[in-house]
Amino acid sequence: MERDQPGIEGAPSAPASHEPHVTSERPEITTRAPAQEHPAGKQPAPPAAVPPEVTGTAPKRGFLRRRPVISAIGAVLLTAAIGGGYLYMDYSGHFESTDDAFIAARQSALAPKISGYITAVPVTDNQHVAAGDVIAQLDDRDYRVALAQAEAQVAAARASIENVDAQLDVQQAQISANQAQVDQAQAALVFAQQQATRYQHLEQSGYGTVQNSEQFTSQLHQQQAALLSAQATLNLAQRQVESLKAQRKSAVANLAQAEAQRDQAKLNLSYTTVTAAQPGRVVNLSAAVGQFAQAGTNLTMFVPDQTWVTANFKEIQLDKMRPGEKVTMKIDAYPGRTIQGHVESVQPGSGTAFSLLPAQNATGNYVKIVQRVPVKIVMDNPPADVALGPGMSVVPTVRIDATPSLVERLEKSSFGRL
Repeated sequence: MERDQPGIEGAPSAPASHEPHVTSERPEITTRAPAQEHPAGKQPAPPAAVPPEVTGTAPKRGFLRRRPVISAIGAVLLTAAIGGGYLYMDYSGHFESTDDAFIAARQSALAPKISGYITAVPVTDNQHVAAGDVIAQLDDRDYRVALAQAEAQVAAARASIENVDAQLDVQQAQISANQAQVDQAQAALVFAQQQATRYQHLEQSGYGTVQNSEQFTSQLHQQQAALLSAQATLNLAQRQVESLKAQRKSAVANLAQAEAQRDQAKLNLSYTTVTAAQPGRVVNLSAAVGQFAQAGTNLTMFVPDQTWVTANFKEIQLDKMRPGEKVTMKIDAYPGRTIQGHVESVQPGSGTAFSLLPAQNATGNYVKIVQRVPVKIVMDNPPADVALGPGMSVVPTVRIDATPSLVERLEKSSFGRL
């Protein structure tokens, strides 16, 4: 006799499903040891360790260990940064550099000292000229005429002096003749005095007549008058000499004035040729043939060959900078050139202190700004095959420590030669 199975008959059957059941959850895998009975007084053994790979909770590996290339690059960059920082500190202890530096020169404007029409301009823009080379030529005909007139005045003044000298010679001869007449009159007067005295004594003694005494007395008076006349003539001749000497002084002064006018005429004639006073370059030439140039009108700008570098260093860079220190310069216009020089002087004050309107910080809020001080650097051997002019940018490097730097020591070593 069959026995009924409970839970089978009369139980509703689940509907059949033909679609598979998909889930995204990862099933938990747990392992439990079967329950065992332990004797009394003994602790149960700990459960067996489950590998992390089985449970899915393994720790992640480090970023650097997973990226060895990035780790190597980072190490190289860190080493380079440390080495670069050390090299920079070593470099800054031996050198000071700035890019705020420019070539400077005492450029000037060339202008004629006189007025006239320009007849020739034998130079062109940016041409190099030597000292004495002609820059412009003015019409010199008027000035040659003026020079000829001045020379004629000089000749006339010299002739006047010669004329006065001749008159002085004649007058000296006249004075000699007058002096002889005075001497003759004095001798005749002495003889007349002796005769008059003799006949007066004879008259008084009774051996002479009154008529003879009066006659010789009259002759005495005549000789006295003749002597006075001769002396007056001599004095007049001597005064005439003084007058001629004064005329000669005036003639000499006229000669000096005429010679000065002649020299001025020569200068004016020389001014018709405008020349370069020193070697340099002609810049911004404005003179043209046929142009009337007024005295003082600029014909061209002139830049002399003697140039230097004005470097505006920060004031914190001047602690060890002294005149005479060596400088290496690079010019932006000629990147392949390296020019040697030396520090000539350091300006005793910042550039703003000597400006037209210096800054006034007495009122208001004050913001401290590092000042820049101009340093004059002279080139030892400036290149002659390139043009160096005012305003060109220069990067000077001043050696403030004579001991070799690390880079220089490496360059001298066998490692540097490799």
